[in-house]
Amino acid sequence: MDPGQIIFLCFAIVAGILVVLVSLYEFRRKRFEPEPTEDRLFRCKDCRYVYTDDRDVDQSRCPHCGRFNSPFVF
Repeated sequence: MDPGQIIFLCFAIVAGILVVLVSLYEFRRKRFEPEPTEDRLFRCKDCRYVYTDDRDVDQSRCPHCGRFNSPFVF
């Protein structure tokens, strides 16, 4: 075999192994990572409790103290 063919073959094998490993890693990550939530994040202005509520809610009542709060913006 020509030395160029041997180098190409070694490179192709290493690249193939890397593709398989990255594919397996991505498959496992997607399988075990939690799905992103569509809920809004709220933080009570009185008791500082952080909670979530549905996406379509503009004002949400705090489950601890009962105050209505606006969505928290980062």
